[in-house]
Amino acid sequence: MDQDILQKFEEQNKKLDSIEKSVKRIQSYFFWGAIITVALFVIPLIGLLFAVPKFLDTYSSVGGL
Repeated sequence: MDQDILQKFEEQNKKLDSIEKSVKRIQSYFFWGAIITVALFVIPLIGLLFAVPKFLDTYSSVGGL
């Protein structure tokens, strides 16, 4: 009886280790997905901060002629 229980505990520990590895991998995917999403949103915004004033300056100087 004790051997059966110990064997089941060992099997459960192996399965839990496997689940833990999978969860850590998924957590890493979510983390990098969030980083990439933020980067793809913030970098264009920063670019717009520089591009829009230059565009407006060019547009207003052409209209003034």
